[in-house]
Amino acid sequence: MPVCGISRLISQTIVCVRVTGVDLILVWSEGRAVACERICPHEQADLSLGHLSGGRLFCPRHAASFDLRNGRISSGWPSRPLRLYPVRIRDDQIWTDAGAIKKPMA
Repeated sequence: MPVCGISRLISQTIVCVRVTGVDLILVWSEGRAVACERICPHEQADLSLGHLSGGRLFCPRHAASFDLRNGRISSGWPSRPLRLYPVRIRDDQIWTDAGAIKKPMA
């Protein structure tokens, strides 16, 4: 389902969306759209309040960051990876499916 226009995401960088009852954030990072869970799996902070740098999403509550290619947390933090969801762009709209979790890259 379409969840956000590409121009809105590019201008805002982080956009909150709800897809089939699941709270996600869309992130524009290094020229691509990424969909991930909105709540930090480590300290349950709202990641939409975090910041981006070098392809990583930084939690607003602690210094840990998540790699937006595979969801892995920075070293030294006891947490599962951030859940990433598949994204595609069609007709200037971003589509994602909250029921499908992106398989981690090796």
